[in-house]
Amino acid sequence: MKKKPAPEISAEQTPACYVKLAFPLPLSEGYWYSASVEASLLEGRRVEAPLGKRKAVGFVVETACECPIDPELIKPIRRVVDAEALYGAETLALASWVSSMYFSSLGEALGAMLPTARREGAGASGELEDFRIGDRALDLGPEQADALEGILGSEAGSTYLFGATGTGKTEVFLQAAEKTLEAGGSVIYLVPEIALTGQVVRQARRRFGETCAVIHSRLSPSQKLAEWRRILKGEASMVIGVRSAIFAPVKNLGLIVIDEEHEGSYKSGSHPRYHARQVAMRRASAEKARLILGSATPSVEAFHACRAGAMKQALLTNRLGGGAFPSVEIVDMSGEKGTISKALAAALEATKQAGRQSILFLNRRGFSHFFSCSTCGAELRCRHCSVSLTWHKEKNQLVCHYCGYRASPPQACPECGSLDVGWKGFGTERVEEELAARWPSWRIGRLDADSTEARGSLEKTLASFGKGELDLLVGTQMVAKGLNFPGVATVGLVMADSGLNLPDFRASERVFSLIVQVAGRAGRNDSGGTVFIQTFRPGHPVIRLAASRDLETFYAQELAVREELGFPPFSRLARIVFRSRERDDCIHASREFAGRFHGRGRAAVPGSAVDLLGPAECPLAMVAGTHRWQILLRAKCLPELRRALLGLFEGWKPPRSVRLELDIDPVQLL
Repeated sequence: MKKKPAPEISAEQTPACYVKLAFPLPLSEGYWYSASVEASLLEGRRVEAPLGKRKAVGFVVETACECPIDPELIKPIRRVVDAEALYGAETLALASWVSSMYFSSLGEALGAMLPTARREGAGASGELEDFRIGDRALDLGPEQADALEGILGSEAGSTYLFGATGTGKTEVFLQAAEKTLEAGGSVIYLVPEIALTGQVVRQARRRFGETCAVIHSRLSPSQKLAEWRRILKGEASMVIGVRSAIFAPVKNLGLIVIDEEHEGSYKSGSHPRYHARQVAMRRASAEKARLILGSATPSVEAFHACRAGAMKQALLTNRLGGGAFPSVEIVDMSGEKGTISKALAAALEATKQAGRQSILFLNRRGFSHFFSCSTCGAELRCRHCSVSLTWHKEKNQLVCHYCGYRASPPQACPECGSLDVGWKGFGTERVEEELAARWPSWRIGRLDADSTEARGSLEKTLASFGKGELDLLVGTQMVAKGLNFPGVATVGLVMADSGLNLPDFRASERVFSLIVQVAGRAGRNDSGGTVFIQTFRPGHPVIRLAASRDLETFYAQELAVREELGFPPFSRLARIVFRSRERDDCIHASREFAGRFHGRGRAAVPGSAVDLLGPAECPLAMVAGTHRWQILLRAKCLPELRRALLGLFEGWKPPRSVRLELDIDPVQLL
């Protein structure tokens, strides 16, 4: 079928209307332009217009029949980008809230929400994956049935589905979605990782057919636009995807599901730095929809909300598919040689002989973590960032995992010329190589950002492992969350304590969650699962509590620490990062901003409701060639925090050499 052409614009025609455009740029307001078509042909569309000495694509956010400003200032738009509207009043309202909540322009908010294909009819680069083969609906146990009944018992509101791995949370989510669709409502189902999307979609397409739309970052812009249009037309009433899927323009929204709610990937790393959980709460409230959040390891904020009665909780304790929870063994690595302990190696061999599968997790890719000289102690660091370079043996390249800088590995120390140099630490690539050398006949796969660069490689590896074509899977975060492979009997965390020393108040929470989540991949639908936690700190409380799955004690201790220190959930934070290629400019701007807070400037913040921490150099002091300093603002509630920020920024701009990053409710402080 032929694509409908976008309306043509003729600058020679008499203007029929005026449009206000919001550009995806940090501009404080929109700009008015003239157009020679009816307003109805422009509402909800993108148009190209002159902006200064260049042309840019903006979003039509308002129309008028009479010129609202001085006609001498009006310029005509150049062309209409979209043949049909991409957004309506509800999307604009949500974008306005995102703009206000996260201190962005309206255009930046719309830019984060909408597909980025520039021109109508652009060809898709490949087809959508075929997800039509899936699992049948399972019979719910008493706990799952009670949870589903409780969720469906109210027309709106939030419920937290709290249950250990394998207790049937996904099945409850899908049956709640089925009931919502049967009642004429639409569903948005969020997952934190692309790796999980396939498993959820396979089950959903099996039950709901082509009413499912999929949105994630591996789709091309034109594929995303095609899915967006299906949703707009009502052809897809169930949307499955990662973070940005929360903005899907579904009609009659009835249910939002946030699977693995605790994951940091629901927080955007670029401006506007929205959190999909907060956006979901806003949408559910505004559109009177149900919201279900779920995890085996809730975020500390969500756990506290449930305990405080701010959110309903449904508890699952029994594995839906049967089987006991895996046994857990903590392995002290101080007396071990190599990356795999004797106990874990023996378990891997026994698992292979039994015809079962194993998973090894390590939260670090590459072959070796850093280069070190034994003579002078020098390390090879990225020339643009405050981090060590990682050696990727397959490509024989030193790579910075923050800015992408690459270099060839040296034969001698670049500082003293010594040949007594070597590589320390290890990543997934090295673990895979050691395993292949030790057991050459084994079928071993690897899942990390390097091994899944090629299109379809992620899905292919997961499919092979699911069919039993691989004996062992080594991976990073991709193997830690939500994946359900009944054949897995042994799971090993190669270095479980690597994140405990990070200078971030959420470090303990992340390590605890990761251990519990990875351990949950073992023994599903079976009673023979075993988990090995390799660590140099076997007595650390976080390691011990995670190994025993003592969530109540961990959360109680963590909440006590957070309350004493005044960190979330007992406060709201704003993180302001000052970035500049000139270190002195960065320091000066951050100190000037802090001075305004303390009363030395015109926009001093009255009262003591807000605290300022800093300025201080960021733990990652340099990234991509820019120096980084940060300030934290802390308040008891969001309105106080917003008032302080508005007062501090009013009438003040940083020097041209300094860029600001403002993050409301940050999930990491590195």
